[in-house]
Amino acid sequence: MDNFPVTCSSVARFFHIKGSTLERNYKLSLSDFEHWDQKEHAADWVLLSKNLGEYDSIDETTIGDEVYTIFSNKAGHGGKGTIIAVVKGTKAEVVSRILKMIPLAEREKVKEVTMDFSDSMYAIVRECFPNATIVIDCFHIVQRLCEALDEMRLRFKRLAVTATKKEEAAWKKSEDAKAKKRAYGRTKYAVKKAGKKKPKGRKRGRKRIGKKKYRPTTFSNGDTQVELLTRGRYVLAKSGEKWGKHQKERAHLLFELYPKLREAYSLICTIRAMFRNKKLTREAARGYLRNWYEKVNACTIREIKSARDCIKAKEEEVLN
Repeated sequence: MDNFPVTCSSVARFFHIKGSTLERNYKLSLSDFEHWDQKEHAADWVLLSKNLGEYDSIDETTIGDEVYTIFSNKAGHGGKGTIIAVVKGTKAEVVSRILKMIPLAEREKVKEVTMDFSDSMYAIVRECFPNATIVIDCFHIVQRLCEALDEMRLRFKRLAVTATKKEEAAWKKSEDAKAKKRAYGRTKYAVKKAGKKKPKGRKRGRKRIGKKKYRPTTFSNGDTQVELLTRGRYVLAKSGEKWGKHQKERAHLLFELYPKLREAYSLICTIRAMFRNKKLTREAARGYLRNWYEKVNACTIREIKSARDCIKAKEEEVLN
């Protein structure tokens, strides 16, 4: 557990003991936690300045119910020596105060820091690492575009849910009207046959027809419109060549029903293609982005335009 990112439960399973038992014994006996010099403030921040490298990254993550900012060394590849600092919260002034505990001479050696589009992360890096080049990696760029695509999907889903509820209400109203008409027919028949007011217990001879339950329209794959949009979340988040047989069918139906989703997905695939081209120079990538901006300008999809604005605002960091 000191050298590899494994949990106590994973190790305990091999020794046929409870994970909680191993975790407690490791913390209190096997490790040096009781004598750790950062034990008092470990719940709020941890700083391991010896792990600082030339190429680092900064991001936020959720641990339990709290959000933490993690500054890590990319050379560690997730193993021992990766974590440089873990700070509770994402406030720039709080995180900067902790990172500034590292001597300035050491911080000036950092050449590159990878991050997302967060303004607070940008402020932290600019203040603490003056010589570092900020890089917004392709993962976060595509993630931002996929978030825009998911916003579109949710917008269409809300409209589909509203339309389905209206159809169901109209169906129930129609069924109630039919039932009322049938009830009136049975009463009229009974009165006519008895020659007086409706006698108790007298009903028409044929079997009563019950109300039919509303069933929304389904597509060839068995999905309703709402289900198609719900399950389409996993389709739209993946590249087309990674789709399975059923996902291809769902994507075809989704794009047939919503051409705007097809257009937005196509624009995202264009950016993915740019990142796959490893021979692309900085200036060629800049021209590629300019052409992509023009394509986005020609469309009427506000979510993709919002994502475009994020990329355009930090174009230099994207091109890094």
